[in-house]
Amino acid sequence: MSEGAIPLVGAPLLPQPESNQFSPEIERVGHEFEAMFLAEMLAPMFEGLDTDGLGGGGMGEQIFRPMLVERYAQSIAQNGGVGVADSIMRELTRLQAAQSQPPEDADGAAR
Repeated sequence: MSEGAIPLVGAPLLPQPESNQFSPEIERVGHEFEAMFLAEMLAPMFEGLDTDGLGGGGMGEQIFRPMLVERYAQSIAQNGGVGVADSIMRELTRLQAAQSQPPEDADGAAR
């Protein structure tokens, strides 16, 4: 380890799910939701930027900046994200399991 490096101590902040824990469809939805969430959070950071000069500004930048922000968000989500996808996937799995349980009678007995 180099002199200036800070050693990583302890566990990650969020527990990492096992790779086979979620269905592929739930994983896709979770990552898409996280990418949309991140795009909404990143967009205001770029709204106030003034990029006059060579290759900057103008109508082209106004058109393509939202696409760039969306790609940044997708890249962040695909490379671990901020934990939103994991929460969404756990909740969707919980809801799916709750819907697949048999209904109970009024006295609490399973049918």
